Amino acid sequence: MPAFTALLRGINVGRAKRIAMADLRRLFADLGYADVRTLLNSGNVVFAAKSPDAAGHARAIRAAIEREFGLTVPVIVVTAADLAAILLENPLRDVADDPARHLVAFVQSPGDLDAARPMLARSWSPEAFALGKRAAYLWCAGGVADSEIVKAFTRLTGDTATTRNRATAEKIRVTLDGDAGPA
Repeated sequence: MPAFTALLRGINVGRAKRIAMADLRRLFADLGYADVRTLLNSGNVVFAAKSPDAAGHARAIRAAIEREFGLTVPVIVVTAADLAAILLENPLRDVADDPARHLVAFVQSPGDLDAARPMLARSWSPEAFALGKRAAYLWCAGGVADSEIVKAFTRLTGDTATTRNRATAEKIRVTLDGDAGPA
């Protein structure tokens, strides 16, 4: 069965949109997904499914979360192979020397990145911004919380993107590699 990660946007940040990871694992199992595991407490779920339709899984998970928990949560589902390719493609790997301040922005559809394209026309120094085929990459040199580049990106992309720092994205990739073999 193909391996995936579901990236839930904005859960368990502060007091809003709280979902216990055990409840989230149960929800995924109830949807028929196999080998369900959560990573950290911020909405990262690794699972296997019979269908290769990542966008279909995202819709099903989003609807189930709304039914079960009464929360509207954007969900992006990425295959193990796509996650590996996104991390390999990262044009800021050599610039961003702290994985905690280096964000990878995931989208369900590559066209969702078009909204952020105007950011390429501006110099963000000491921060940096790049677009790949299936993700955006943000280097937050002074930290994520007060980053102008994060604010601009979020304003332009809204709920169509969710970010994970590179350290978390790599942890997810390693977990998926254990499920799917080498990417």
